[in-house]
Amino acid sequence: MFDFDGLNEIWQTITRNKTRSLLTAFGVFWGIFLLVILSSTGNGFENGLMKQVEGVTPNTGFFFTSSTSEPYKGYQKGRQWSLQLSDLEAIRETFPCVLAISPEASLWSNEDKNVVYSSRSASFTVKGVMPEYNDIQRSKILRGRFINDTDIAARRKVCLLGKKVYETMFEKGEDPLGKMVKVNGIYFQVVGVVRSYTENVNINGTIDESVILPFTTMQQVYAIGDKIYFFSLVADDNTPISSFEKDLKLLLKERHDIAPTDENAINSFDLSEVFNAFKGLFLGIHILIWIVGLGTLLSGIIGVSNIMLVTVKERTREIGVRRAIGAKPKNIIGQVLSESLLLTVLAGMVGLCLGVAIMAVVAMITSSMPSDNMMFQDPNMGFKAAVTATVIIIVSGLLAGVLPAWRAIQIKAIDAIREE
Repeated sequence: MFDFDGLNEIWQTITRNKTRSLLTAFGVFWGIFLLVILSSTGNGFENGLMKQVEGVTPNTGFFFTSSTSEPYKGYQKGRQWSLQLSDLEAIRETFPCVLAISPEASLWSNEDKNVVYSSRSASFTVKGVMPEYNDIQRSKILRGRFINDTDIAARRKVCLLGKKVYETMFEKGEDPLGKMVKVNGIYFQVVGVVRSYTENVNINGTIDESVILPFTTMQQVYAIGDKIYFFSLVADDNTPISSFEKDLKLLLKERHDIAPTDENAINSFDLSEVFNAFKGLFLGIHILIWIVGLGTLLSGIIGVSNIMLVTVKERTREIGVRRAIGAKPKNIIGQVLSESLLLTVLAGMVGLCLGVAIMAVVAMITSSMPSDNMMFQDPNMGFKAAVTATVIIIVSGLLAGVLPAWRAIQIKAIDAIREE
């Protein structure tokens, strides 16, 4: 059964000197409160930053051709070259870890207002991609659908409009699906409207300001032939791009008679390196936050321990009498540890709850102002961190009472009476 008498005795001991107990507890309260605020703030900035790159798969690589820098097999250096769709199929067969791969062709018209619908016209980027492009640089489908395999196989004259393209070319609320839009002098039927997850991701032109065509259709209608200068791919989570990047380049060099040692012929960019840099940055921030919070908490725990030592000193006679009438060392230790634990846990839980409540209000305020560009979103401590903080509070309370408890059991009844 729960010992209410023991708890009441502990509480009376703590409240015997209210000012001293409050000042001592404040150190613990402030340490936990500061830890909650700093941890939640760090999470808020991390969530905001990751929101800026939402829609881009982390384990993504981008590859693009450039002029050769070494002569090879009769070719002079400085040769311009391009990939073909068969190269992408070779990559699929050679590297099973590649989950999605898509070429990308872009047209930036020299003519002003290359996109026309009815009486409206404007200038936008024209992209040709494969259906898997949406697995690499994901976009939100606002209306209709994305490009599919049938569009590719049949070279359909269909297109997707980016959000800003749609807003520019059509009346607000107007249904664009099935309408014919003139793009660089050729008509395409609109099958969907898409938008990027964030305006901050701009890979070879932002989706919001692009007209997207099936890659094979773009090859045919704009006579670009079977030439690919840029492609992107995403690999499974267990295979970093860096683990096969060199072998992939060697494969392409071999297929196009390029010197294996030519480092300039194929360039690449590994997006996972950026994400890993972000993770490393925020890991360092979180470690620093916990060091600061725990350091502040440690000062509070030292204060609790010192006060408990003073309390043990003041209760020398009481402890001596208890020892004289048969109290065992474990009873004395339990009494001191219970007082230290109760004082620490009360102060710590108040700091934890208050910090969580304040950051919940902050989260409500930030969520009421939704924006893709907001760098501070959903600040929260997280369940695991809250449980960890609770465990730290309990352990700290016990540690704060260890030295005073040890000092208490050193007191002998005869010495306590003689001291009095």
